[in-house]
Amino acid sequence: ICNGATFIKVDKSTNTKDNSPMLVFQDDGGGMDPEGVRQCMSLGFSTKKSKTTIGQYGNGFKTSTMRLGADAIVFTRAIRENNVTLSIGLLSYTFLRRTMKDDIVVPMLDFVVQDGQIAPLVYGSQGDWDSSLKIILDWSPFSSKEELLQQFEDMDSHGTKVLIYNLWMNDDGLLELDFDDDDEDILLRDQGQNSGASTKVQKEIIQQHISHRLRFSLRAYSSILYLKKFENFQIILRGKPVEQINIANELKFKKVVTYKPQVAYDSQVVSVRVDIGFAKEAPVLGIFGINVYHKNRLIMPFWKVLQEASSRGRSVIGVLEANFIEPAHDKQDFERTPLFIRLETKLKQIIVDYWKEKCHLIGYQPIDPKLRSQYKAALKDSGGPGVKIRHEASTAQKTGGHLSNLLPQTYDDEAAFRLTANRAGSALHSSGQGSMDSAGLEEDLVDIGSLGVLDPNCNEKLSEENLVLFTRREDLRQRDTQLKQTIGELEHELEETRRKCSQLAAELQLRRSQQQHYM
Repeated sequence: ICNGATFIKVDKSTNTKDNSPMLVFQDDGGGMDPEGVRQCMSLGFSTKKSKTTIGQYGNGFKTSTMRLGADAIVFTRAIRENNVTLSIGLLSYTFLRRTMKDDIVVPMLDFVVQDGQIAPLVYGSQGDWDSSLKIILDWSPFSSKEELLQQFEDMDSHGTKVLIYNLWMNDDGLLELDFDDDDEDILLRDQGQNSGASTKVQKEIIQQHISHRLRFSLRAYSSILYLKKFENFQIILRGKPVEQINIANELKFKKVVTYKPQVAYDSQVVSVRVDIGFAKEAPVLGIFGINVYHKNRLIMPFWKVLQEASSRGRSVIGVLEANFIEPAHDKQDFERTPLFIRLETKLKQIIVDYWKEKCHLIGYQPIDPKLRSQYKAALKDSGGPGVKIRHEASTAQKTGGHLSNLLPQTYDDEAAFRLTANRAGSALHSSGQGSMDSAGLEEDLVDIGSLGVLDPNCNEKLSEENLVLFTRREDLRQRDTQLKQTIGELEHELEETRRKCSQLAAELQLRRSQQQHYM
């Protein structure tokens, strides 16, 4: 983007030599001149020393392309000081392995555009240039110099195109990348099967959620890969632009917490914003986790700071940009430094505090005993799902009463449920006690009423979840009965085995006595 790019295209193409699929990455950025492309394709070279960039080790291009496929060829066009150059570089593991090279050989070709004509640009000797051309034609998807130059025809005045071919296969002999299941996406094969859901409805919802799809869908992953939304730039995946998603904007009952980590005694004070809230699907689904970005780039998606075994923290999602800690070299994790461990501890505290303060908004009993007693009293005072309650609920709606997303404990009438929620919220608001202050509660209730975060189908969803839990309980009971039956059968078999062992031991003892008698 800083070099003028307005798009990057990611697509599938075909290797005409063997009809195998290829990955294509193309942008309209500044391109690379002959020196720049040589630096890009050399191991361990990097000019990135800025604190605002993420790649500083000079191995990202090589390791990422080699992870996807055995071979990669780069086409790049650049303008430097009114000189237009075209460069081609081949990084081929297949070539190095089959020719048994002791050193890493990266053949390069350069051309210069003069008066509209493309002419070879020779670095070194003409023999080296010809040798590089022969290697590229032998080991790339292209069979002539003209076919190579055709790859520049769909470029503007500058840009870069990378083709990755001889893509890796899994143990079953199938491509790791799946291009066929979705014409607008590139998927990791067999990575999206296990969703951990117990019912068909839950499975369908989870499989469509970004926290599940990002593990195998390039479109889903790239939609949340950058924290800040682009201006005048697009990621175009298989012909369709990727819609960027800001996870923080998808939260309900959102709260902002400021964290000031102690980076170093002599450094500036660092202030980190943590957006935290409940997933839109709460409480039907327990999707949760913290999304940690570094210099605008997602490093840890839906990091489960708390363990899944407890309901505490269920459906809580957070977002923060942690530029004060360093990511690992593969940019998929952070180094386990004391600073990172302190961040983890702080995030646990933030989640627990948020859960204690707001868990009742998605249907859980308040954690604070005082708030819980006030909550139960409000439920008791509502009097049940009668005609009077429904009338009062209607009145409350007409007068602009705010609604909360509380779980209906005893009522299946939606109007009664809403009034009960309103009374419980009012009781909590008037008390001014506990971990939630009145201003914060009032702000939450305004959010509920004015922004429409209350799901009109909440009762239906919660009833469905209760049915799911009931079915699961029955399944567990049946399993428990089966296990007890199995244990009984095994105990019976054990007793029979012991009885037979006793008989055999007695027979053995009798035979030994008889042998001693005859001797």
